[in-house]
Amino acid sequence: MHLLRGAVRTYAWGSRTAIAEFTGRPSPTDHPEAELWFGAHPGDPAYLQTADGEVSLLDTLREDPEGQLGVAVCNRYGDRLPFLLKVLAADEPLSLQAHPSAEQAREGFEREERAGIPVAGPTRNYRDPNHKPEILIAISDFHALAGFQPAARSVELMRELAVGDLDPYINLLAGQADADGLRALFTTWITAPQPDLDVLVPAVIEGAIQYLKSGRKTFAAEAKTVLELGERYPGDAGVLASLLLNRLTLRPGEAIYLPAGNLHAYLHGVGIEVMANSDNVLRGGLTPKHVDVPELLRVLDFTPATDEVLRPRVVQDGMEATYLTPAAEFAVSVLAIDGEHLGHEVDAPARQDGPQILLCAEGSVLVHSKTASVTLERGAAAWVPADDGPIRLVAERPSKLFRATVGGALS
Repeated sequence: MHLLRGAVRTYAWGSRTAIAEFTGRPSPTDHPEAELWFGAHPGDPAYLQTADGEVSLLDTLREDPEGQLGVAVCNRYGDRLPFLLKVLAADEPLSLQAHPSAEQAREGFEREERAGIPVAGPTRNYRDPNHKPEILIAISDFHALAGFQPAARSVELMRELAVGDLDPYINLLAGQADADGLRALFTTWITAPQPDLDVLVPAVIEGAIQYLKSGRKTFAAEAKTVLELGERYPGDAGVLASLLLNRLTLRPGEAIYLPAGNLHAYLHGVGIEVMANSDNVLRGGLTPKHVDVPELLRVLDFTPATDEVLRPRVVQDGMEATYLTPAAEFAVSVLAIDGEHLGHEVDAPARQDGPQILLCAEGSVLVHSKTASVTLERGAAAWVPADDGPIRLVAERPSKLFRATVGGALS
């Protein structure tokens, strides 16, 4: 077991304070810090802090895959860590996006390889042959658009905005208030000529302004989101698309799970994100980056997503709360040490054969493995190889650890 130094990713939508403060560094930072990666992604691996200096986790896995990952994980994934853990801090909205299924990712990757599109090229959609299911767990209030909402609610929202230019689209969706109707309307908007968008988007923004001035509350969050997106991305079809998506606010500890085909955009907040180890993103707007409309439409799932679908069930087992998802690549839980456990050495619930990444979100925890002991303060992480568990924990004050492991049955 070793302390793990994560890789900071700087994107324009990030925060100059959140990740720095979470990791105990001075703030504000020189550049917006958007993500802190703890994993072995080739694009930005984390580093083990060893007695001989820092060593890339990616290189460590390649040199000793069975010892680090375990035989069962190697049999399924080779020498590749199948998950990636991130701290995500959004001060501004991220792009409207979706991720492909495993089959779509393999086919798309092979197609673009045959076409000779550089993997790092700006028009590349599929940078690897893997899918990217993901879960985000809020550690502050976290705001997001996620999944198409029932068509009837979008119709009600558009009617409340009282924008005459929306009437043809309201009639379209009201006449086919199902997934096919959502597909038809979204496709109409995302393929609309820019001159049409330059008329419709400002009209919708004005409708949102008037709605908020009226003091009505039912769709206040949706109207504010229209204004926020419209200010940053004038004339963007993604502003219109927000009218079709669930507008969610997660409180600390609440989570959303995003499977393949789920159209989403994170808006604001800080969270812990765990995902399959992939970088495949298909964008639909709210970004200056490449948008491939036909490919996005090919992977989107227009089935309305309810809270029951988006929010994973949480199962409590002693000190551990596990967020249940169908993802085979990862499992994520929170270990809370408080009450009668304080000041005592306690055994973390056992995990199946495989590695663990531990990230301290609150307090301070002394972690013992078979071969080592490390202290994790808030924002610090540790890598526990498969052959170094189980783990025991000691905390003198209430503390929380996020634990990411490989999901599913490995036998």
